[in-house]
Amino acid sequence: MGFSFEDLEVGSRAEVGAHTFTAEEIVEFATQYDPQPFHLDEIAARASPFCGLIASGWHTCSVLMGIFVRKMLAGSTSMGSPGIDEIRWLKPVRPGDTLHLFNSVVDKRILSSRADCGIATLLWEGINQNGETVVTVRSKVLFGLRDVDQASSGAAT
Repeated sequence: MGFSFEDLEVGSRAEVGAHTFTAEEIVEFATQYDPQPFHLDEIAARASPFCGLIASGWHTCSVLMGIFVRKMLAGSTSMGSPGIDEIRWLKPVRPGDTLHLFNSVVDKRILSSRADCGIATLLWEGINQNGETVVTVRSKVLFGLRDVDQASSGAAT
């Protein structure tokens, strides 16, 4: 088994993975899910406030989610998420940009309604090749406990 609730350390921060965006994938995603001119067409995008083609914010979040699931949640005791608390798109993501996903554990607790399950608040930061934070996502994730008996005795937090 991969990591479980007990393995999450409040205050920890780790790089999970990275992805480089291409113009082709930006347009492909936008065509299907977010067909705004500055995501679809370089000429139209140049006339926009962004002065060039940019990835949809939903595209950047989808890419980060894919990295998170493949590199961190695969094989873990993850039980899904009750939702996203906050998303901030701080800077545009352009073709050729490489985003590095960093994940921090903000807090965690065992659910009072389920002694076999904990909930953690996680902060994702998408940081580009220039060291600029371009997106942040704050969410909750449910994780199963590896040792329910130990947790109920107060050893896990």
